[in-house]
Amino acid sequence: MTDKMRPWVRGAVDFGGPLAFLATMIATRDPIKATGALVAGSVLALILGFAVEKRLAPMPLVAGLAALLFGGLTLIFKDERFIMIKPTVVNLGFAAFLLGGLAMKKHPLKALLSGSLHMPDRAWVSLTVRYAAFFVFSAALNEAVWRTQSTLVWAWFRFPGLMLLTIAFTATQLPFLMRYAKAEELPPPPTV
Repeated sequence: MTDKMRPWVRGAVDFGGPLAFLATMIATRDPIKATGALVAGSVLALILGFAVEKRLAPMPLVAGLAALLFGGLTLIFKDERFIMIKPTVVNLGFAAFLLGGLAMKKHPLKALLSGSLHMPDRAWVSLTVRYAAFFVFSAALNEAVWRTQSTLVWAWFRFPGLMLLTIAFTATQLPFLMRYAKAEELPPPPTV
């Protein structure tokens, strides 16, 4: 696979299932049929990702397995509430993973980003707490939306709404990240 094709494949893996859900929901207004499309899209996305990259990246794997679990429950019980609580459970799971890692004196974000950012440990702790808080906020927001809005409104909130919210939150963290990146890139002060 060429390097030009890789971003398209990664996008299909990351967003194939949610996009299939939203498109089917818009076309049919039936959350059960849309969930079937989500499950099928998630399976195809995981297969495509494995076929192209010869591995399954952790985040798409977790999201795909959660889609299969909650989507399967939705289809078995014909109850859309299972798929609607999926973002709540996944976001709370991410927050617990991050905070649990900190409690064990580890830096889970540092490990996930596998050396692409170089910051002092205290900065990793701060960034990890910020992301954990964001995931808890996202879970609470999902609960508020699905309990008060129509399924179609929730579907739009789920995708692309949560994705855009995540991008916006990450953008607010850029000054923090740049402060530490700049500090590490500066040469040491001259000795006298």
